[in-house]
Amino acid sequence: MPSGVCFGLLGPNGAGKSTTMRLLTAQALPDEGDIDVLGWKVPAESKQARAECGVVPQLDNLDVELSARANLAVFARLYRVPRAERDAAVERALALANLGDRADTRVDLLSGGMRRRLLIARGLVHTPRLVLLDEPTVGLDPQVRQDIWSLIDGLRTQGVTVLMSTHYIEEAARLADTVAIMAAGKVIALGRPSDLVREHAGREVVEVYGPPARLRELEAEAAAAGMLTRRAGTALAYLRAETLNGGIQPDDAGAARSGEPGWRAGGIPAGERRAASLEDVFVILTGTDLE
Repeated sequence: MPSGVCFGLLGPNGAGKSTTMRLLTAQALPDEGDIDVLGWKVPAESKQARAECGVVPQLDNLDVELSARANLAVFARLYRVPRAERDAAVERALALANLGDRADTRVDLLSGGMRRRLLIARGLVHTPRLVLLDEPTVGLDPQVRQDIWSLIDGLRTQGVTVLMSTHYIEEAARLADTVAIMAAGKVIALGRPSDLVREHAGREVVEVYGPPARLRELEAEAAAAGMLTRRAGTALAYLRAETLNGGIQPDDAGAARSGEPGWRAGGIPAGERRAASLEDVFVILTGTDLE
């Protein structure tokens, strides 16, 4: 994996994302195969590999009785940052996480978003080449999540390579240069988000709304006609709409929501057109909806 990129592991809970992280940090041992991290063989050379990696766990394990600065100072020492460079390393990490004004605040008095930023800063205090982020924004509200995204995005501009696991579709699409979609412990698709969307879902989707019974009928009719569809909550999504005959006009959307979708000459029911997404790809490949 080249430097300065973000590689995303995308999948639901239980897909194997956190297990992958544990394997890379030698917290779990593989049943077979070889693991190479930054040129070091893991687990045999895991100490050398960890010295060049920053690890940000899914669960908050900060020392709540220490200040933000003290937490970073402890890890600067554990990561063997030279004594003469530790203060500067801590200040650099605080600035990166935008916590300079809360540096001397005890962790138990910080907000959830601040604590998550401090976790990331802790993993960066020794200027690693590779950062492993395990579900970096799990449980955070949308605004705080945007702040974390900005922090992660900034790492790439500094040449830091990021391996991030997530079950948030938007997070993977927004941050990852390359995405590996995981299910049941296996990678089932790999590529740039935009390439995966074009390959598996096309460019456009038409969503048709209606009662469940009617949507089941439409789904069966589409399958018989060889059309690719997926259920999307209260709608049926027709994928690769740009390849089907018969365009959908904007004023058809009302008919679709009325519960009585009408068929056009090209065989596409009237509905609402939107761009295909990475979520479409995931559901197509796994049959599982993500948050």
